[in-house]
Amino acid sequence: MSARERTLTGSTDGNRSGWTTDERLEELRLIKKEVLQGPGPEATERQHARGKLTARERIDLLLDEGSFTEVEPLRRHRATGFGMQANRPYTDGVVTGWGTVFGRTVFVYAHDFRIFGGALGEAHASKIHKVMDMALAAGAPLVSLNDGAGARIQEGVSALAGYGGIFRRNTKASGVIPQISVMLGPCAGGASYSPALTDFVFMVRGISQMFITGPDVVRAVTGEEITQDGLGGADVHATTSGVSHFVYPDVRSCLEDVRYLLSLLPSNNRELPPAAPCDDPVDRSCDALLKLVPDDPSAVYDVRAVIEDIVDDGDYFEVHAAWATNVVCALARLGGEVVGVVANQPSSYAGVLDIDASEKAARFVQFCDAFNIPLVTLIDVPGFLPGVAQEHNGIIRHGAKLLYAYCNATVPRISLVLRKAYGGAYIVMDSLSIGADLALAWPSNEIAVMGAEGAANVIFRREINAAPDPEEMRQQKIKEYKAELMHPYYAAERGLVDDVIDPRDTRRIIIRSLAMLRAKHVDLPGRKHGNPPQ
Repeated sequence: MSARERTLTGSTDGNRSGWTTDERLEELRLIKKEVLQGPGPEATERQHARGKLTARERIDLLLDEGSFTEVEPLRRHRATGFGMQANRPYTDGVVTGWGTVFGRTVFVYAHDFRIFGGALGEAHASKIHKVMDMALAAGAPLVSLNDGAGARIQEGVSALAGYGGIFRRNTKASGVIPQISVMLGPCAGGASYSPALTDFVFMVRGISQMFITGPDVVRAVTGEEITQDGLGGADVHATTSGVSHFVYPDVRSCLEDVRYLLSLLPSNNRELPPAAPCDDPVDRSCDALLKLVPDDPSAVYDVRAVIEDIVDDGDYFEVHAAWATNVVCALARLGGEVVGVVANQPSSYAGVLDIDASEKAARFVQFCDAFNIPLVTLIDVPGFLPGVAQEHNGIIRHGAKLLYAYCNATVPRISLVLRKAYGGAYIVMDSLSIGADLALAWPSNEIAVMGAEGAANVIFRREINAAPDPEEMRQQKIKEYKAELMHPYYAAERGLVDDVIDPRDTRRIIIRSLAMLRAKHVDLPGRKHGNPPQ
């Protein structure tokens, strides 16, 4: 009987004595074929019928063609009971290994929903632990392609311990290597905490869901009726919870942008972000900026148009585009070098800082600082959002997160006041007083404790009330306050702004300044870690 016949009939009984090398190689070929095929064509068809790709198809889209090297493809679980001993597929429901993205090493693990619904057991978790350890040791990014049903119930507490090992490694790798989670199926219970610990979460409409307790549990406990998508779908997490950073209509466009994001990031915290050739002249005049930003400080405009005009080729990659839209966070290039841009958005809530905007910007600033990405902050902020709900929900605590993130950041930091910069929000948005390396302003800047109208009402309240024509007196005092304390050069005269620049020179000056700061080095005080506001 040949090796092929023995393998197909299961008649080897573990006894391979006397086999030739050719027979052993034939057996290996058949096993590897079984590994690649998975549980069979029917299971693959069911996966495709759900609108989902298989784990290996997803890996092929993520990595450079032919670059994937698999780790532990022959791993099988050793659980017994509940019929598990009779069902021991290779890979145990997760494909792990490494490959390249644009020629740079990236580690990846992908749940195979066709095997045990992608549920995590002891062997499954051990494979993930191994590839996470390898990524950290190699100093390379880690991408998880998530499509699993949570802990494998048949393996009990061993599965829960497996999640604990993943969470511990997520935390250990935080700020050391980029970690990206791509949600391509359900993610329930404790499984959702690993993506929450990573740097970025990608989701796809219609197939991605994340929640701690599913609709059935919600209905049983609270009586609320809701669908899986309504509870934890892609759009919910992109617009309401802020859990998801990016949302896509299909898997291919999603993984294409994962590749693009990786092209902007260093492999680890000991490297600088990869530079790219730049055909956009570094001294290009930004003439459009003169018209993009209205002179009226209360007039609305889209700050993304300003970003587009300044950065290389108008290309930027916005993070959390649909959540906390009153602040814009984006990765882009200036002179071929990667930068992180934080900008107030006047077209959304007038660009005020609130709880969500503060958290969004703080997290982005921390990420950029961890991975040596310089920060450019565009300021046009009227203050923090007033209101009982904001105060009761902790705007002080949450706003302090952004303040802490900027104060703690050691990367090159340049801030630019486009128009208004009022009160504590001006300080928080990387003012010179909290450590910006360079603070610039356009001639349209208004830097003050508050707007002229509010200031005049406070300072000159008695004079206004006692005047024969209070409104006329109020307007007079507003002009007086603007002339004395809010003229474009007031902050520059006191050294709180390094220079007032022509908007058309913005790109040239920022690129030149970043080049000067490229070798910046700051030593923070010796400590185990800080204790940022939570």
